[in-house]
Amino acid sequence: MLTSVSSPFSEHPEIRQRFAELHSPLSSQAAVVESNRCLNCFDAPCMVACPTHIDVPGFIKRIASGNLRGAGRKIIEANVLAGSCSRVCPVEVLCEGACVMHRYDRPPIQIAELQRHAMDAFHAWGEPLIPVASPAIPLRVACVGSGPASLACAAELRRMGAHVTVIERRPLPGGLNTYGVAEYKLPTADSLREVELIRQTGVEFRLSEAIETTAQLEALETEFDFVFLGVGLGAMQSLGIPGESESIQSGVEDETHGILNALQLISAYKTGHITRMSGAVVVVGAGNTAIDAAIAARRLGADPVTMLYRRGPNDVSAFDFEFDHARREGVSFLWHRLPVAIRNAENGGLLLDIQAVKPAGNSLADDRKPDHFEPIPHSLFSMECRTVIPAIGQSPLTQLLTEFRHIAVEHGRIVTERATGQTTHPRFFAGGDCANGGREVVDAIADGKRAALGILAKFNSAAEVAHV
Repeated sequence: MLTSVSSPFSEHPEIRQRFAELHSPLSSQAAVVESNRCLNCFDAPCMVACPTHIDVPGFIKRIASGNLRGAGRKIIEANVLAGSCSRVCPVEVLCEGACVMHRYDRPPIQIAELQRHAMDAFHAWGEPLIPVASPAIPLRVACVGSGPASLACAAELRRMGAHVTVIERRPLPGGLNTYGVAEYKLPTADSLREVELIRQTGVEFRLSEAIETTAQLEALETEFDFVFLGVGLGAMQSLGIPGESESIQSGVEDETHGILNALQLISAYKTGHITRMSGAVVVVGAGNTAIDAAIAARRLGADPVTMLYRRGPNDVSAFDFEFDHARREGVSFLWHRLPVAIRNAENGGLLLDIQAVKPAGNSLADDRKPDHFEPIPHSLFSMECRTVIPAIGQSPLTQLLTEFRHIAVEHGRIVTERATGQTTHPRFFAGGDCANGGREVVDAIADGKRAALGILAKFNSAAEVAHV
């Protein structure tokens, strides 16, 4: 049972200071001024651009009139994790990117900051999350995993009066919101605070309980009417180079020397197991998670921090604003380079052998990024460092489902009906990274809501047939 929203991060004031939030919240006066800039568009392209379709003009209008409580309620109707989304969503390419102010060469409305302002007030007042339908309905659902997709599914089902149990393999709930999002973007305590509100609606949490065998999946079918799979992705991919296995650290409690993948690092400092780093660090990759890991290493004391990428600066998969942030934090970049081997240095550090590369072949037939590279002769060199951090993506977490055989998996993703989240097994639904391949937090929330509605529709249909 989840009983506390306190974060282990709070035990380390020095780290808390190092990972202070990037942006200060809006003052009440600034929020009113900004909300009055909104044109309250009839067609609201910002609302269309939001995967959970929050009524953006509706909640901003309430902020402008001083009705913060109403603004929070309007937001929560669409997105129970709106506080997290206001901090981690790439709004530049979603709601704010769609703002009509761009047409007039004016800055977009600060939708994320206004949403955060409303949600911070909502949480400060201790508002209950959602009213639960009464009487309860005889529907029992298990949500495997406790990330955004499962939490959204559980909250929506509970809203309609279903009995919901969230099963999580880790000791803390919240998935990547708790363990994998940089602390300066989303504090751990804020993630746990949102989970606690969902628990207070009557959702049961079974923590430190892993579902790892087909027998356990089959047991869920016996215990519950439906199962929602929100299990995310698997482990970070390895570099696959000589010497890597000898350099991987088996634990992260006190030691950062060796190979430590990006999610291990982020989880370790967020839970207080790593409080500082030193020496040179090399991050392999250039996605958003790689950026988060590189910035974390810098803030923990590592110097220098270098990001290694096989492509050029115009081909990074991270958002532009994340890339710019890394530069401001003092992270340097080596382009068109690949690690080819790792060795122990005489002084106790590591030597990473690095090769300059170019795309294999003469040209590409289309605009796709090259996937294959060939070494440039005589370009091999070694870089001495203390820690190497692979951040080249996560492996699909679908081996168990392949063995289960009742649920179709294609290209590492669980196959689902887009509109309902139903898998090829009529009693199993899925959403989030395990189904969409790894998108944004808000996309996972939208998946969870759709699946909840799909489960409810199937339950109601079965009830009607039984009644006839």
